[in-house]
This record gives sequence, C-alpha cells and structure tokens, in this order.
Amino acid sequence: MNRKSIAVLILLFGVGALWAQSVGLPAGEAEARTRLNDSPRHGEWVTYTAAGGDLVEAWIVFPERNDTAPVVVVVHENRGLNDWARAVADQFAAEGFIAIAPDFLSGKAPGGAGTRAVDPDTARTLIGKLEKEEINARLRGAVQYATSLPAAAKRYGVVGYCWGGAISFSTATLDPNLGAAVVFYGTSPATESLRNIQAPVLGLYGGADNRVNATIPKAEAEMKRLGKRYEVEIYDGAGHAFLRGQDGRDGANRSATEMSWPRAISFLKQELGDRM
Repeated sequence: MNRKSIAVLILLFGVGALWAQSVGLPAGEAEARTRLNDSPRHGEWVTYTAAGGDLVEAWIVFPERNDTAPVVVVVHENRGLNDWARAVADQFAAEGFIAIAPDFLSGKAPGGAGTRAVDPDTARTLIGKLEKEEINARLRGAVQYATSLPAAAKRYGVVGYCWGGAISFSTATLDPNLGAAVVFYGTSPATESLRNIQAPVLGLYGGADNRVNATIPKAEAEMKRLGKRYEVEIYDGAGHAFLRGQDGRDGANRSATEMSWPRAISFLKQELGDRM
C-alpha cells in the first residue's frame, strides 16, 4: 500500500469518526474514553451526601446553554460507574440536560474506594450485595444535589441500563415527584408495586434479551389496567446491553442504538418540559 492510499484511509477513518459523533449517539464501549477526553462539555467528579451522612461520588456533566436545565440521573450497569457510563452522561449533557451519574459502589471497594478501584467482575459481585434502601437513598441524594444547583431546573428524570434499568423502573414506584423514567433493558419491578407509579415509563429492549423481556408482559398488562403510561419498544435481533456493545450481533445492536437513543431523548424532553 502506497503513501497516497494510506493517506486516503486515514482521511476516511477521520471522517467516519466525526460522522459517528455528529449523529448524536453515545459512545460504544471501545470509544468511551476517547469521547470523554474530547468532549467540549464541563464534566467533573463531585461528592454528595445521601441519607445518614453517606458520602457518594458521582460524575456530573453540564450542558452548554444559557438557561436552567432539567436533570437526568444516569444509573450505571452492574459493572459500576465506568468510562462508558460516564460517556453516556456526557451525551445526555450534549442534548441539554444536566447529567449526574452516581457511583453506587462508592465506599464499597477495598479501602473505601469505588468503581475505579475494581474490575468488572468484582463490581458485579459488589453490586449484588447492595441493599435496596441504600440504593434508593443514594439515588435520592443525587436528585437533591443536582436539582439544587443554580444551573438546574427542578424537573428530573432517571435513566438506567441493565441493573440500572431495573433501578430506574423501581424508582418510578417510589418517587411521586419523578418526571420520567427510561428503562434500557432492565427487568420490571414487582407487579403489585406498579400502582404507585405516577411518572411515564419508557422501556427500550433488545429482541434477543429473553431474560429481561420475560418480565415485560405482566408489567405492560398491569400498567394498562391501571391506566398508566408504559411505552415499550423491542428492537429485533439486538442483545442485552446493546447501547454499550454497539458493534455486536451483526449490526442489530447498532440499529437498536440508532432507534432507541433519539427515542429516549425525545421522551425525556417532552416529559421534562424541555424545548431545547
């Protein structure tokens, strides 16, 4: 291959990378660190206090706008608050939201550390040991911290992925002030708890994710019976965690990402009253 051919390939690769960012999709796992490093938005680590003096570390990203912004709480997968989850928060900020992503493993790793001190397998083990009350308190603390910022509106939604998707749906059963919940491939809560939901819920699922999808029909039927909004979209061929693994399943995960992400953004903007 001559120098001219190499130069053309480099140019095409660069154009492709710029196009991937211009369409407004979050990063896949492989490109998350690069997207974070190249982001023009202000993101920073913060520590807030949840119930009982519990100190929680979080990644927060601010949009570039001159008015107050609604808040989105981003709930990570069972891998913890890794680079990919932080990059997702950054993309929410690109859409005009203040995005706060709590590290639910804060203080749970050896030496009182959080996700950054453990590998994914250890993170999954630690996630499995978290108590529901502590999870809920840490999420409420994130809401209180973010909505109290001068740049924030009081309107907020919760979005979660995998384990975090289940937490997002569960939060809708607990928080009467929640504006909207988005569930990316997370299991549904107990059917009897759905009567407490006041916020609209959007569920986005991969068609090849039978474990999670098996929990949809009962929730869907009960929400319909109760007259509550639960909008469901299932993307053919896509697997679990399709937003992170965008290069998987012969293009089905990428297709699911391209359909689900704008759907989630539109839903949140409508329900949180943001016209940006």
